[in-house]
Amino acid sequence: MMTVAAVLASGCRQSPEGAPKVVVIGGAPKMADPSKEALTAPDAVLLENVAQGLVRFDPSGNIVPGLAERWNVSDDGLSYIFRIASTNWPDGRKITAQQVAKILKRVIAERSPNRLRDTLGAVEDIVAMTDRVIEIRLMAPRPSLLALLAQPELAIVRAGIGTGPFTARPNEKSPGELRLTREVTASDEAGASKQEVLLTGSTVEQAVQSFASGEADLVLGGTFDDLPAAQRIKLPRGSLQFDPASGLFGLVPVSRASQLDDPDVRRMLSQAIDRDAIVAALGVPGLTARATVLEPGLDGLGILTAPGWLAAPIGDRIAGVKAMADKKFGKGPRGPIRVYLPMGLGGEALLGLLKRSWGAIGFTVERASNRRAADFALIDEVAPSPSAAWFVRKFRCDVTIICDPETDMLIDAARQTQIPQQRVAFIQQAASRIDDAQMFIPITAPVRWSLVSKNIQNFAGNRFAVHTLTDLQQKSGTAN
Repeated sequence: MMTVAAVLASGCRQSPEGAPKVVVIGGAPKMADPSKEALTAPDAVLLENVAQGLVRFDPSGNIVPGLAERWNVSDDGLSYIFRIASTNWPDGRKITAQQVAKILKRVIAERSPNRLRDTLGAVEDIVAMTDRVIEIRLMAPRPSLLALLAQPELAIVRAGIGTGPFTARPNEKSPGELRLTREVTASDEAGASKQEVLLTGSTVEQAVQSFASGEADLVLGGTFDDLPAAQRIKLPRGSLQFDPASGLFGLVPVSRASQLDDPDVRRMLSQAIDRDAIVAALGVPGLTARATVLEPGLDGLGILTAPGWLAAPIGDRIAGVKAMADKKFGKGPRGPIRVYLPMGLGGEALLGLLKRSWGAIGFTVERASNRRAADFALIDEVAPSPSAAWFVRKFRCDVTIICDPETDMLIDAARQTQIPQQRVAFIQQAASRIDDAQMFIPITAPVRWSLVSKNIQNFAGNRFAVHTLTDLQQKSGTAN
């Protein structure tokens, strides 16, 4: 793996006093190739800022031009044509549509480890039409394609070098820190200005402490597992901010060699979970309990109906669930249920709440040392687009152990149909089968958080939990 130090151009002037310092929870950010390896949170933040895709997100999660200066979509939705801006790689060589097409094809290649490879299964071909025009051809319409192309996993990276808008070099004054720099053209013809951001990665404890002491202006990459580290320290009011993230947060069965290879048992366990207690413990404003694999607000979906039992207080429904468990297993000891969870404070708290919930119907609960030793594993993933297909495709038979071939047939039919309404119908039928068999036990939405200094402007939460640094500004007169 080539490092930023080895491949990115240097020669930028020193950052002015007050350049925002951004810390991402995790290791040091590096220029990973998304067609060769999975991205860490720091890698993703670096890529989306120094290796933009054809399009990118603005702070609110809207699609704006990236490497492509404009694009057109055919009336039938099967062709997306992008005109690439006339620009160069940092080494001065021209960026061509042929190069971009080759890079994107690597991402969707059969052996690519890219997490969006399956999601891009409707892409039929990627073709360079001229040196600056590229076409993505689809087998069926996909209104969510632009959101996928804006994800850091679709960053345009060639030989460890990105296409901007920032360039990066190591900060000589602070080992492990990168100095991101870009030229900003003023609309009022006042001339170009330079934007600089300092970027680094650290543990959650170090990140929170740096923010609390005023050394960091922005902390990114927080999840439910490390949220307690931010909640237990005194921070300026309003600095802890949450994304309205879309996605999956719940338990998936990962073993057939257990008592849980039974839909009736999984249904009992799902109804016994005190979701309201979990949501309350997380302490995230606006977070609600969920008991369906799909969520409101996805493309093409109407109103979703939650199971009737979800509205009943846990105290009212637990006696009935326990009676069902006693009838099935007898009144003697049962379990244990082994759950694979993250090792942080959030994972420990979730384990305790599951012990209380499932203990109320006679099961013991243990933490599994690894996924292979578990009965359930946690899924905590943000959806890369508003497409409902991503949610159900996470539970296909080539992905999960507990699955249903008929559900797979519906998922395949949804991918192949040319009719949008029919596609939605197939996805909803697949989701109903997943819910009925509890192939996934939903709990709530994913939790993603940031720490934002009062000095920072143009930061916004969004459903993708992707945060560009290109429009990040620091109020005049402030300093690190």
